[in-house]
Amino acid sequence: MKYHIRVKVAVSNAPPSGGIFLPATTLQQFVAELFHKAGSNKPDAALIAELLTATDLRGVHSHGTQQTPGYTRLMLEGRVNPRPNIKVVSETTTARVYDGDGGMGHFPCHQGMRWAIETAREYGTSAVTTRNHFHFGSAGKYSRMAAAAGCLGIAVSSHRYDLPPDALIKYVNATSPISVAFPNGEQPPLVLDMGAAMLPWDEKLFEQVPFAFFKELGIGAINRALGGVMAGIFLPQFIPPESPWESNQGSFLAVFDIRAFMPLEEFEQQMDQFVAAARQMQPFPGTDQAALPGGLEWQRELDYARDGIPVSPRHQQALQDLADELEVESPFAQHAHTRFSAE
Repeated sequence: MKYHIRVKVAVSNAPPSGGIFLPATTLQQFVAELFHKAGSNKPDAALIAELLTATDLRGVHSHGTQQTPGYTRLMLEGRVNPRPNIKVVSETTTARVYDGDGGMGHFPCHQGMRWAIETAREYGTSAVTTRNHFHFGSAGKYSRMAAAAGCLGIAVSSHRYDLPPDALIKYVNATSPISVAFPNGEQPPLVLDMGAAMLPWDEKLFEQVPFAFFKELGIGAINRALGGVMAGIFLPQFIPPESPWESNQGSFLAVFDIRAFMPLEEFEQQMDQFVAAARQMQPFPGTDQAALPGGLEWQRELDYARDGIPVSPRHQQALQDLADELEVESPFAQHAHTRFSAE
């Protein structure tokens, strides 16, 4: 079943207008080698490459393998720990706190979500916070892990940043992300995956729809409290100069087993009815399909798994420059025949 959305208005993470296509496995292996050469051990390099490539497969290019040069640069400069030793520093039966040891946030968050899913399957619910790490990537890859296990997944993050008194309160948000994912049946999954900063500041727009700015503010404040304050990122031991690392991010992850509330099959059937009905409604202006959050990523994942992940010239050049620096052979020449451009 085809599920395309043609967007006429400007959107973030739109597919590149030109470039080449790379098979997901090829891109993943290439990126894993880059991380390994930058100092990561092979298992960690393979995992972060898998997570970044999976993000590209959903079309969220801003948080996919485009991040590789920036991440590895911080490792090479000694600002992010390339070989962190992830530890559980506090736990109860259904909650844990993970310390990321100054490394990338992907590692404690992936490990924490795996534990949270196992625990929720036994007790109905569980939660994790992570601290002392750098960027954790897209929030959606963690919530989707729970959804794939028949659970509701929530992932929230925030990073450490100043709140200058002379700045407009709108900027308390700083794009702190949140994702909520539900199990699905045959229809596209319902997955909210968004940053808290949604509207550019415009005084006239504020006069017209003030409630939109206040709702944005509320979401951002909650994300900072859950993924930042409760995660412990403002504790002095994680802040330079006491910490040698750029460990400025934390996360809050929660899992609810659908089976604790109703039979999973019944839930998925009702979700399918809801999503199917929504897709029959009239689309927003500028789009040709009605879609709930997660639907577009679902279709892109199908398309990119079949055709390859589109890699823009800028994306390709950044990875090529890094490959040259680290003396890693790139796969781009072998796939030059897949080059495309906007019609």
